[in-house]
Amino acid sequence: MSEDGDSPVVGVFGKETARLWRAWRTIHEMVQDRGYELAEDEVKISLERFRKQYCQADGSPNRLAMQFSARPSEAMIKKFTPPPTPSNPDPAPECGTIWVEFCPEKSSIGIGVMKKFVQHCAANNFKAGILVTFATLSSQARKVMTVTQQYTQIECFLEEDLLVNITHHDLVPKHVLLSREEKTALLKRYRLKETQLPRILQKDPIARYLGLKRGQVVKIIRNSETAGRYASYRLCV
Repeated sequence: MSEDGDSPVVGVFGKETARLWRAWRTIHEMVQDRGYELAEDEVKISLERFRKQYCQADGSPNRLAMQFSARPSEAMIKKFTPPPTPSNPDPAPECGTIWVEFCPEKSSIGIGVMKKFVQHCAANNFKAGILVTFATLSSQARKVMTVTQQYTQIECFLEEDLLVNITHHDLVPKHVLLSREEKTALLKRYRLKETQLPRILQKDPIARYLGLKRGQVVKIIRNSETAGRYASYRLCV
């Protein structure tokens, strides 16, 4: 037995497995926070159960088995459905099922890996896809992501960037994505153009966590000892 009570086999891969478990929990929390439906026991999986489900006989983590999909909740569908118009009285929601996959490649992620992931999402009608990787993407792989944005929203996260859920930090205020109607009402209430709002970059860690798109507005709720709770707004650019 190793010092932490694991068998020698588990001990060899213990750190890698623990890292993946943390990334697994964060990506589930991220998907849930965006509005997708996930069972709580899947989101809050224990390290012991993670090992049993996602490690091979030799104790090594099996990234190929670490894949899942999630459907949007009714609240998410409502938020992402455009208002009806005379020309489109029954608009379709702009969200759908998301597919998440952990890439087993340990070297730079090339165009072949990305094309395979994109094709899988397209063939199975996933509206969005998240690929979690150990290594960085090549420039060619990033170009493939850009080309697919019209029909499938593809995102990539490094495992190391998911080891800690940034939204759990005490200094990070709560961020809430506004619907189109809420954004319109906000601008009307304060008689503003959207370009007059403060900005949040699409590459900002919180914007990436929430999957914000350009033109969307996020409400930021802060606590103040003097003013209590107050809200500010940011336009994603």
